[in-house]
Amino acid sequence: MIVDLPDTTVSTIAKSLVSVREEGGAVALGRVLTLVIVTTHGLEEEAIEAANDASREHPMRVIVLMTAPDGPSKLDAQIRVGGDAGASEVVVLRASGDAASNEESLVTGLLLPDAPVVAWWPDNPPAVPSQSPIGRMAQRRITDAATAPYTNDRLASLGTCHEPGDTDLAWTRLTHWREQLAAVLDQPPYEPVTAVEIVGSGTSPSTGLLAAWLRLKLDVPVDWRYAPQDEWPHGIQRVRLTRPSGDIVLERSNPVDATLTQPGQPEHDIVLPRRTLRECLAEELRRLDPDLLYGRVITTGWELLGPPQATK
Repeated sequence: MIVDLPDTTVSTIAKSLVSVREEGGAVALGRVLTLVIVTTHGLEEEAIEAANDASREHPMRVIVLMTAPDGPSKLDAQIRVGGDAGASEVVVLRASGDAASNEESLVTGLLLPDAPVVAWWPDNPPAVPSQSPIGRMAQRRITDAATAPYTNDRLASLGTCHEPGDTDLAWTRLTHWREQLAAVLDQPPYEPVTAVEIVGSGTSPSTGLLAAWLRLKLDVPVDWRYAPQDEWPHGIQRVRLTRPSGDIVLERSNPVDATLTQPGQPEHDIVLPRRTLRECLAEELRRLDPDLLYGRVITTGWELLGPPQATK
């Protein structure tokens, strides 16, 4: 069910939510959090789709906020429930002019009572998420260093302004890489790693985050660099761990498959696909406490790492 509310108010939207639930037989019981998505016009549907998919694991209220400082003072809204909202309730807000000047007031009256708030910026995050109007009300704040506006210093900026509760989907995309590498090092011969090499796409901040994680956890030199864009356009390509008995190499041959090579063992083919937006968002919503490891990686690990090597 979709209900359009043109030129409306927050109070009217809240009353309409109650009415829609009563008329449609939908209930808000079981909603575990409020997800506030701050995005721009034209990009909202992809974010809503990911949130709807994630809501099947985490029933929630989704508030999508789009603001434009120009134009007449106006607030348009749309409410989606039932099949149009997965297991969530979706409230889409489009504010312009003076009506867009106070993001916090647009959202506060629509939050679920006594439920955690998670803020997500699929694109164009604020310079300091924790100090933004929406970020101040949220327990968790999700950004994505791989989205617009992409800059090479994005990770350094995230480390400089990091506060507990901040996280980034570039880190979430590394979960399977970190699990695989940890599993390999958990097997005999238990030798220390003496050096690390990482190669990935120049548009993948996950490459730098994986390098910072290994630098922090292994306390060894990490040589990391970006592959030519025409050679490897997306994600991480290769990780090499050097030990006295030989190198461990985990390398993607394509965006889905990888090969694991270890001394004295046959090559293993591994399915290591790039994670979808829905998978990353669902993982982040499983925990509402601060991700302390990410905090250490983006601050201490990044400072220890040093800049990438020149592309070969």
